Amino acid sequence: MLFTDFDDRVLIVKPNYRDYWLLPGGIVEANESPDLCAEREVTEELGLNVKSGPLLAIDWSPASGIRPRAITAYIFDGGTIAADTPLALQAEELDEARFVTAEQAGDLLSEFTVPRVHAALAARRDGHARYLHGGNLH
Repeated sequence: MLFTDFDDRVLIVKPNYRDYWLLPGGIVEANESPDLCAEREVTEELGLNVKSGPLLAIDWSPASGIRPRAITAYIFDGGTIAADTPLALQAEELDEARFVTAEQAGDLLSEFTVPRVHAALAARRDGHARYLHGGNLH
């Protein structure tokens, strides 16, 4: 889920099981829709009780060296929140959360997540969701 603060910085999280940062979110459970998954994961990971806003971007990515099968990532709009909003990090999964500029995000996020963030930010600006294949606009 894409959250920004009032300075248009993006909220990212550092999982304790990865070497890179991610957007808040996770994997759908059986019979769970992507929007409800995003809401559940944000509540579990950050302690935020929010509803998913508009769908900003979808990225279908094929299997790769680190992923044994294809995945589809859905980025929903979480809205704008204050940078000092209290977050209750899920200690068993996350080490840290912070707001960063889009440029800083490029240095911290996985190579798969960077284009999703840029696409989601563009979609938020112009109101047109983006469809990506492996991080590339389709």
